[in-house]
Amino acid sequence: MKTNAASADSTSDASPDAAGGSDGTGGSDGPGDSTGSDATGARPARSRGRRVLRIVLVVLAAVILLGAGAGWWAYSHLNGNIDSVDLDKAIGDNRPAKVVPGAQNVLVLGSDSRAGANGELDHGDVSGARSDTAMLVHIPEGRARATAVSIPRDTLITRPECKDGEGRTLAPAKRVMFNSVYSVAGPACVVKTVEEMSGIRVDHFVEVDFAGFKGLVDALGGVTVTLDKPMSGAKGGLKLDAGTHRLNGTDSLKFVRTRYGYGDGSDLGRIGLQQQFMMALLSEIKNQDALGNPARLYKLADAGTKSLTTDSGLGSLTALADFAQSMKGVDPSTMETIMLPVDYDKIDRNRVIVAEPQASTLWEALRNDRKIPADAKKSPATGG
Repeated sequence: MKTNAASADSTSDASPDAAGGSDGTGGSDGPGDSTGSDATGARPARSRGRRVLRIVLVVLAAVILLGAGAGWWAYSHLNGNIDSVDLDKAIGDNRPAKVVPGAQNVLVLGSDSRAGANGELDHGDVSGARSDTAMLVHIPEGRARATAVSIPRDTLITRPECKDGEGRTLAPAKRVMFNSVYSVAGPACVVKTVEEMSGIRVDHFVEVDFAGFKGLVDALGGVTVTLDKPMSGAKGGLKLDAGTHRLNGTDSLKFVRTRYGYGDGSDLGRIGLQQQFMMALLSEIKNQDALGNPARLYKLADAGTKSLTTDSGLGSLTALADFAQSMKGVDPSTMETIMLPVDYDKIDRNRVIVAEPQASTLWEALRNDRKIPADAKKSPATGG
């Protein structure tokens, strides 16, 4: 019996099936192995388990490393999309004081640059760039609501002394169109001009051009708007019947730039369309709950950060994300949209001037984080 038992042990140690391989990696450790393997084959089973565990750990490590690498690539890619401007350096120290520390004032610019990809979207033969859309968004302390004040692009204003993008000083100029400031001196001068007009410290600015706007709408799968009267499509614009429409990026761009085919054909009438679309866009983002869908969130972030310029305070993906998170309590449905009160210019009826005392009353209320009086919202030039 002893001899037979010894023979059985010897057979078991020599068997590739029992030992996990004939190269000895999974079998007996040799004569000095005190743990040994008995006839039941328990030792080889433990060895196979350890080997499988090692494989699983290696695979998990690889997945983690690949995931971290992909995450870093995505962050670097999105971060690299953003251009930024140091407002304090570009404007200098002569800026309005911050009256209510907890409030935020953000200047939102829509640039009509035809450079690069933008040239394919709308009249590529037009040179230069202008601030096609300008809204000062005031978020009161507590950040539960917001007010957006649109500044008509045809408003005649006094441009303050500014430095252009090359650092050259430009002398002040009177009776220039508001949207020309961007083309002559860049976004920092637009910020300075708005601060001079309003006496309000602009905390941040965000500029999106044609291509970025179109990409953001397409990434959302479109935006829904409702018209109470038809849009005629005059001068190559968008033609729509009265009612509800789902617009893709290209049609959305035509919608916000429509002027002659809607209302009285003025820039003031177009402002109403732009404000309506902004509310619809913000509502679409909120309704789709992008934060709960990482794939969609990345797609939106990629589209939104392309062709994006901000102040240096928002010039990184982290800073933008933190700011967006702080604005989470603002509901688009409660946002108030106002046009800066203007009147028709007496010299050139195709231009408008800032209406007083309405404008001063409006700016004072926003500056001090107070309710805007009803009279301050009334504009002599309506452009309906």
